[in-house]
Amino acid sequence: MHIFWAVLAALFMAQGAAADSCWDHNGSVMRLTAAGAQRTFLYERPRTGVARAGVGTGTWLFSGTKTGDWYSGTARVFSSQCAPLEYRVEGPVLQNPLRVEMRGSRQIHDNCVPTGRWTEDVLVFSYLYGC
Repeated sequence: MHIFWAVLAALFMAQGAAADSCWDHNGSVMRLTAAGAQRTFLYERPRTGVARAGVGTGTWLFSGTKTGDWYSGTARVFSSQCAPLEYRVEGPVLQNPLRVEMRGSRQIHDNCVPTGRWTEDVLVFSYLYGC
């Protein structure tokens, strides 16, 4: 019976490890993690400008779910002066090349204060390799 649980644990760990993949997002290397339908894009190697805003390895940019070929959830925008601003995004998984493209509207802030003006963000993640 112990062999059964050891094999099951090994399978589970292998599937978890295989779920991680690395993606490009605006010059940063992102790690996509998956657990069931849950998806999270985390910074693996943030580009210099994002790092200056306080983003480090393991900081999440997107957290949500995948239903079929559709992602939906919460994204964040970072600033060196303000706490991360969260907003809703959604969009498809596209092929050739493999990428995820999500869109969402968020309010523009000036010195951490909402301005009443809105902008649409487009988040594009392009597959690089298995992490």
